[in-house]
Amino acid sequence: MIYFNAFLFAGVVCLICQVVLDNTKLTPGHITSSVTVIGALLSFFGIYDKIVLHCGAGATTLISNFGHMLYSSGIAGYEEAGILGLFTKLLCSSGVAIVGVVIFSFVFTLLFKAKD
Repeated sequence: MIYFNAFLFAGVVCLICQVVLDNTKLTPGHITSSVTVIGALLSFFGIYDKIVLHCGAGATTLISNFGHMLYSSGIAGYEEAGILGLFTKLLCSSGVAIVGVVIFSFVFTLLFKAKD
């Protein structure tokens, strides 16, 4: 059942983003930033953890998970070391995701040509 929930959640999020992209003047950058902020807000209200519990990888592979990860690691750092821990823990936890994105982007630019 978790596979179905993962597919359904990720599909609905992608559907909503595509509808917004097609029917507004927002750019993909605006939508990506918005979904990241929405993920952080859902994490703030304690909703994103429940979504991850029910949807598994369908919720952890989307860009909204980046917002959730930033919020969660920031709060954990703040609880450990105060205001300075907020920034240090934030960068340690999100650094893996950022480095992964940069490496995969580099590899795919070497393998594929952009359409003109």
